Amino acid sequence: MNVVDELIKIALLGATWVLYLLFALSVLSIAAMVERWLFFRKNRAGGEALRRDLLQAIASRDGAQIDAALAASKTVEAEVLRQALLFRDGGSAAFLDAVESGLAAERAGLDRGTVLLGTIGNNAPFVGLFGTVLGIIEAFSYLGTGDQAAMGNVMSGISEALVATAVGIFVAIPAVIGFNVAQKKAGELENSVLSLARLLSAWIKLEEAHEADHADPDNLARLPDRAARRPLEPIRSGGT
Repeated sequence: MNVVDELIKIALLGATWVLYLLFALSVLSIAAMVERWLFFRKNRAGGEALRRDLLQAIASRDGAQIDAALAASKTVEAEVLRQALLFRDGGSAAFLDAVESGLAAERAGLDRGTVLLGTIGNNAPFVGLFGTVLGIIEAFSYLGTGDQAAMGNVMSGISEALVATAVGIFVAIPAVIGFNVAQKKAGELENSVLSLARLLSAWIKLEEAHEADHADPDNLARLPDRAARRPLEPIRSGGT
């Protein structure tokens, strides 16, 4: 019985502190969304520039230019590919294995903040509902005072308690949207890394074939002279 009395005393503190908690959660949610937006926006601009530089370097078959483009870029794609190219001597298969390993290592950075957004989005309505329950308990406690105005206090207290549920839902909706958008952007970034990795893997295979042809004069002699020795034409993007 003493335990129940103590719990009732805590409940009678009301829902005000729950509203402050929801306000703090909303600030954390907004901060996480802004940080993710800046991260993906900056990486997208750098990723597009990196793709252009790599296409130009591959078209000219300049390995040093590829290394320079990756070294100059600060994007996630460049970080993963730069480390994976250390294994290019093992062939395209070893390079792609290193890319997968690099992506796994970068996953924590891609998901930064999304766990917080998902947790707030899933639980803020329940926090608001908890505040509403506390407010209703406080409102009905007025009935035990014997005051004629108790009924008015009860109705006023219930209406105020319902605000906590509304605030909880209001905090949850942006957090859920931010979580879904961040997950989508992380998936797009992973696809960008894999796309560029396939491009460099094709370049590695081309270099291996070129070296094999020069190592075996019989293979080179069977190829038309023009096809065997001409450089690749620049890769043109669609519509230009």
